[in-house]
Amino acid sequence: MTGTVYKSTGSWYTVKSESGEFIECRIKGKFRMKGIKSTNPIAVGDIVDYELDKSSDKITGTIHTIRERKNYIVRKSVNLSKQVHIIASNIDQVFLLITINNPPTTTSFIDRFLVTAEAYGIETVLVFNKIDTYDDAMLDEQLYLQYVYSNIGYQCLRVSSTEGKGVEKLKEMMIGKVSMFSGHSGVGKSTLANALEPSLHLKISIISEQSRQGQHTTTFAEMYDLSFGARIIDTPGIKGFGIVDMEKSEVSGYFPEFFALQDQCKFNNCLHKEEPHCAVKEALEKDEIAWSRYRSYLQILEGDDEHYRTDDYADEKTGN
Repeated sequence: MTGTVYKSTGSWYTVKSESGEFIECRIKGKFRMKGIKSTNPIAVGDIVDYELDKSSDKITGTIHTIRERKNYIVRKSVNLSKQVHIIASNIDQVFLLITINNPPTTTSFIDRFLVTAEAYGIETVLVFNKIDTYDDAMLDEQLYLQYVYSNIGYQCLRVSSTEGKGVEKLKEMMIGKVSMFSGHSGVGKSTLANALEPSLHLKISIISEQSRQGQHTTTFAEMYDLSFGARIIDTPGIKGFGIVDMEKSEVSGYFPEFFALQDQCKFNNCLHKEEPHCAVKEALEKDEIAWSRYRSYLQILEGDDEHYRTDDYADEKTGN
């Protein structure tokens, strides 16, 4: 039998069969022995083949095959640096939720996420959430970030879940697709999902006044069928985003504005650091490329993984 993984708790997987039933499944032990350096060999969104086990009172299943993935998105496992964590697979688009101050989302986090999504061929839409809570300074910052990323070619939405602003536009973009919601804890993923589909009743996280960070409420990624012909994957809040296995020469290719200038550099293997006649550095000096993007590029290039576990927003603001 074949089905789609809707929830993964690490030991049990909720699989939706082709007939629409939900079956709790385990995996055969060999999945863990195939040299998959992932903390989770099966992810939400995977298409799997399974067999029913009717020996117990409750019908369960055993997954024996994972079908080839169209795509997937991964990050470094924070606790096990040699391993990766597959966040979800077979995704049509990702909505990355960004908040300016409640909690703050850093440009380095945004850029790391976008580079990974580019590398795995997944379209990303930036959703600036909680716009109803912004004062003038926050609004200026939000509009500046929107200007930076829309100039590169990323679609940006301004949303307020509580006031319903931008929700209908988002809904239209989701019809007929599998969409993943991602971002830090507390950026409003579950609140937005509930605004799109009130019957979901997803738990809402509370922002800690001390740390200005959200408390984790979604523990495992989970897919939901929505009444307007869409599917959503709600994911746990991500504190940091570690880039996985990327050659230095590849990195600039995942920055669209760098890639567009690559053939104008004197050297075809230019890393846009110390090389003479570098089109990227020249564009940077003319403010045609955002310095925050270039800083993120250097951090990734230099393997600066000190930044992916913690959020250095305050330092970024003061220029320290």
